[in-house]
Amino acid sequence: MDPLDDVFAAMRVQSAIYAKLETIAPWGLSLAGGKSARFGLVVKGSCLFQMEDMSEPIIMQTGDCYVMAGGLPYILCSSLDSARVSCTQAVRDKIGGLVELGSGQGERATIICGWFSYDQSSALSLTSLIPGVLHVRTDSQRNEALQASLQILALEATSTDLGSSLVVSRLADIIFVQAIRAHIAHAGADELGWFAALADKKLGAALRAMHQNMAQAWTVEALAQIALMSRSAFALRFKEKVGETPLEYLTKWRMFKASCLLRQNDKSLGEIADMIGYESDEAFKRAFKRVHGMPPGEFRRAVAHQSLIKYQ
Repeated sequence: MDPLDDVFAAMRVQSAIYAKLETIAPWGLSLAGGKSARFGLVVKGSCLFQMEDMSEPIIMQTGDCYVMAGGLPYILCSSLDSARVSCTQAVRDKIGGLVELGSGQGERATIICGWFSYDQSSALSLTSLIPGVLHVRTDSQRNEALQASLQILALEATSTDLGSSLVVSRLADIIFVQAIRAHIAHAGADELGWFAALADKKLGAALRAMHQNMAQAWTVEALAQIALMSRSAFALRFKEKVGETPLEYLTKWRMFKASCLLRQNDKSLGEIADMIGYESDEAFKRAFKRVHGMPPGEFRRAVAHQSLIKYQ
């Protein structure tokens, strides 16, 4: 299985909302933190995108998109010294409609903003891997498909047609994949993180091998051979890019896969252990508890209980 498939196959969109911003400079909008993922598309004009840990804001031009897996707070504005209103105040009761900001005589901008929420437990893997914000510029060929998806999502989010909520959910997944593809395609050689490792020809081959055959008894030596590198060079490069050793990464993803299988509730613990590369139930139980803080059986019961409460 492709590494991205492993992530997205487990994610489930729960809801999506949308708003269209029509702005006249000076204007500013502050968006508080939360659990929802966020996206934005600058349809016309330009704006600044600023997060707390950024030394400089991102200049968003016509056609630029941003996608955020986590709900970190951020600011959209015409300039950093512009007065700001909170998103809650500006967008209240206008979801899916028009939000007008600014009353000056400056530059006009049109921005499509949206929020979609995922099941938090299944989305944890993505939010721990993805950069704080994915910024896709207009000069990216892949951005054309992403822009088209965002435009369709904006239309469907305001539609009352049959099946609109289902279309929105599917498009939310597609938007993330398209944004990540564009990000990976433009990853620099000095960039760090999981996506940078996927973009690396040698490390990417080893990552794909692990995901395609997670049950195999992988060793660092075997992975290094796939990457066409020496053992020491591969281990060092992997740790520098991903932030953990190859076998630490493998264990984490085996446990992520196990948690997804436990939610499906149609396989025994022994079957799951075998599927992810553990020779015994006990070895699997110990590893799962070390990563998730509870035995797999207790995890399965907790998930079942949460589902029961949700649908009561």
